Amino acid sequence: MDLKYTRKNVFKEADGKQLQEIYNYAEGYKQFLNVSKTERDAAVAAQKLAEERGFLPYTFGEKLKAGDKRYYINRRKNVFLIQVGTQNVEEDGIRIMVAHVDSPRLDLKPNPVYEDSGLCYFKTHYYGGIKKYQWTAIPLALHGVVMLPGGKCVEVCVGEDECDPVFYITDILPHLGQEQAAKPLAKAITGENLNAVIGGLPAIGDEEDKEAVKSAILNLLNKKYGMTEVDFQCSELCLVPAGKARDVGFDASLIMAYGHDDKVCAYPEMTALFESENSPHTIVSVFADKEEVGSDGTTGAQSHVVGDIITAIANSLGADPISTRYNSKCISADVTAGYDPEYASAYEKRNSTYIHCGAAVSKYTGSRGKSGSNDASAEFMGWLRDIFDQNGVYWQTGELGAVDAGGGGTVAKYIANLGIDTVDVGVPVLSMHAPYELISKADVYSLYKACLAFCK
Repeated sequence: MDLKYTRKNVFKEADGKQLQEIYNYAEGYKQFLNVSKTERDAAVAAQKLAEERGFLPYTFGEKLKAGDKRYYINRRKNVFLIQVGTQNVEEDGIRIMVAHVDSPRLDLKPNPVYEDSGLCYFKTHYYGGIKKYQWTAIPLALHGVVMLPGGKCVEVCVGEDECDPVFYITDILPHLGQEQAAKPLAKAITGENLNAVIGGLPAIGDEEDKEAVKSAILNLLNKKYGMTEVDFQCSELCLVPAGKARDVGFDASLIMAYGHDDKVCAYPEMTALFESENSPHTIVSVFADKEEVGSDGTTGAQSHVVGDIITAIANSLGADPISTRYNSKCISADVTAGYDPEYASAYEKRNSTYIHCGAAVSKYTGSRGKSGSNDASAEFMGWLRDIFDQNGVYWQTGELGAVDAGGGGTVAKYIANLGIDTVDVGVPVLSMHAPYELISKADVYSLYKACLAFCK
């Protein structure tokens, strides 16, 4: 019996068949990533995949029974997948998995279009925690919706097809950038500098028009989408990195992509639910919105809809909602910071998570003195360990970084506030919150296996 704890490298442990399973699973994940740049996109993708597997729309108040598979889409951004098991939910509770599907990005301001020096721009307001300098000089795509007068909703997606134009935020050349270079990184680029170039061809025919490029752009938008400038005030449009997820390394063992945080957890929880049709447990998979800005609002994890779904399921099955909640268990599926040897001082090596070493379990998150943390109980951690070990799941524990280096939170505390045992289980990420993040194929597959064990 080995008395010492040693992390295991999944790739070193895997045989040829397991290695193929890891790489095959990663291909499905990349396809999901490519069509899920925003929470709206992810909701559409999840609905499509759920319907292909026999899930039907859920209506509050409908009677559920064992074997039923339902989905509920809250305001096109927040997804609930429900699978009813045979166990009594009042005694067994519900197995809940929650991940968020919003990611840092650049939202357009309500009045975003302006012209200056022969170029037309979008003004943006960054969403979530970003390093602003990382968002200059990269190709950007426009995603979202515009509401036209009368209630018509127009979908917008420009920059993802190879034939599409993209958008671009300029940076100053190094030859003239001495003043910028002397500033701290956090101040070298300001929020008001993040203005994206959207055109440069002036409208022809009106020599008095002082904003001929802006007029031309608005004319193009009106022809394609039927919108005018004021319609931006009734829109949700954002700029995200353009392009698809790509393999990294000669061995293609890693994936570089926008939005790993947190779709690298959303996809495993969803696919694990799909693979658990014969589970006796009632399972709910949640795609939450607004995590990057505090989980507030109608589609965030703090919304009453999470508790309402649990109550509705319990009532439908003739169970007491309070007992159902208190006997439920939750995996808050969110990423954590993988140990990066290039920035070693920000981590504590013994209590960090490592790339290729499996699903990352974080007993607590928060900042410094565990501020804003759920802090899972020893009993729940022990129960989960047994589940993982009995099912051959590769997993590891770790903190976000060195104690005084900073920190961050997840949705775990909001689920725990409902009286539900909750712990964070996710995937280690390098370059978290950068336009392109890096994860291991072994780790996303390990999280899928962890979710599968939790469901079954």
